[in-house]
Amino acid sequence: MTFLAIKNISKRYGPVHALDNIDLTVAAGSRTAIVGPSGSGKTTLLRIIAGFEVPDAGQVVLQGETLADGEAIVPAHRRGIGIVSQDGALFPHLSVSENIGFGMERGARDRDQRINALIDMVELDRGMLDRRPHQLSGGQQQRVALARALGRKPRLMLLDEPFSALDTGLRENMRKAVARVLQIAGITAVLVTHDQTEALSFADQVAVLREGKLIQAGTPQALYLSPRDRETALFLGDAIVLSADLDKGSAKCNLGHIPVDAERRQGRTEIMLRPEQLRLGSVDDAGAACIGKVTEIEFGGAVCTVTVVLSNANGSETLNIKSSGVGLPEIGSMVSVTVIGKAHVFNKLDA
Repeated sequence: MTFLAIKNISKRYGPVHALDNIDLTVAAGSRTAIVGPSGSGKTTLLRIIAGFEVPDAGQVVLQGETLADGEAIVPAHRRGIGIVSQDGALFPHLSVSENIGFGMERGARDRDQRINALIDMVELDRGMLDRRPHQLSGGQQQRVALARALGRKPRLMLLDEPFSALDTGLRENMRKAVARVLQIAGITAVLVTHDQTEALSFADQVAVLREGKLIQAGTPQALYLSPRDRETALFLGDAIVLSADLDKGSAKCNLGHIPVDAERRQGRTEIMLRPEQLRLGSVDDAGAACIGKVTEIEFGGAVCTVTVVLSNANGSETLNIKSSGVGLPEIGSMVSVTVIGKAHVFNKLDA
């Protein structure tokens, strides 16, 4: 069921086309991540959904209610949309309790009960209710900001890079906690982020923007394994892109003959493999596609990057392969490289 519909949204700032005919739907109870490089239009789109910006053309429809139709819009405060920003934007002079209760009716009999329920929901101790924001860690402040947004019982939650100011470990924990809270509350959410790992792990749907255009939208798995083009592939993670000749579901490339996900495609094109699809072994491994020399190892603990240079009749190829930190080959040694699964064929060959 479509909960939020963005229809042909366009927005210009002078000569700059920030958004160009964006179409996107969001299902009820889902989490959608909007990603893209700086200047791609993702923050502009979020602000149009929130009501902080007016589109030049197009519609925003939430639960059947038209919030924007070109320049005719419903004001932000009447949209029933909650927002959590990068810095949380807590009121420094108010306690945690007063921040969470901001926007609730002062005389409501269940006000204190609702505040307690919200701080429990975001997994903070009730002993923090009397503290001021400066007495909290960054992660705790973001949880309070989420509780405050939830306190207004929003129809839709917008998250504007809420984890970017946090340390790496804390960012991952907060991402999981926020996803859990939103799921328990049954609230549909839209996240804007520049962090592709964050988007892939948080969302049910990922939408990639580039230069104001919607390039691709789908499940995280679909976009990661089957990106539309080279730029999208590289934006969403490490990728090995090879030139290849296609014939009957197979690609001939510097890795030998490998299966592809486009059985009917023919001719010269580009294919993509994710680094984790390649396996290193000894040169005696049966079925090894090709042999290469280890030239560099970047140790990363559980996951390391091994650089292998292949040499064959088709020329040389340098590959960065993800490998376990256990049993790493030595620099200068010869290894076999085997492909797991199918290579992805891009919809078009980038110029």
